[in-house]
Amino acid sequence: MRAQDEAEIVACIPSLRRYARGLVSDRDRADDLVQDTLERAWSRFSMWQKRGEIRAWMFGILHNHFIDRLRAQSSRPEDSAGDDLPDAPQRPLQTDALELRDLDRTLQRLPPEHREVLLLVGVEELSYQEVATVLGVPVGTVMSRLSRARARLREELQGHVAPASKIQRVK
Repeated sequence: MRAQDEAEIVACIPSLRRYARGLVSDRDRADDLVQDTLERAWSRFSMWQKRGEIRAWMFGILHNHFIDRLRAQSSRPEDSAGDDLPDAPQRPLQTDALELRDLDRTLQRLPPEHREVLLLVGVEELSYQEVATVLGVPVGTVMSRLSRARARLREELQGHVAPASKIQRVK
């Protein structure tokens, strides 16, 4: 591996950490996810096709590893980690830290496929095409998921949440 390639991988770490933190909302689990991503990237660097930016490839690895973990968790008995979250976001009176906490909790209530697209486009500023490549879906699906994610986030933050039975899960 060339020094330039190593430098590009290392330069992705802050963005990967930010994205992982948005996906799992736990600093330690996010760091584990990034660590696993970096290990896979270094060990499988020869498999990179060099068709696009290394950044999109790295996000793809992280995304796939996140999905693998979700699937593994779904085969285990449910835990009560989500029971502590309030039904609706609580608007803080003065502090930014409380606003960020509420936003994070609201993001965690979004379906993973919506949260992923929202974070990749809104926070990481990837293009729709790059997001489509990372997630392995068509660009139209990215745009559709992003639209639904923004609408759902807006509803949740305003306190106008539809009953769960009316929410469709997008594959």
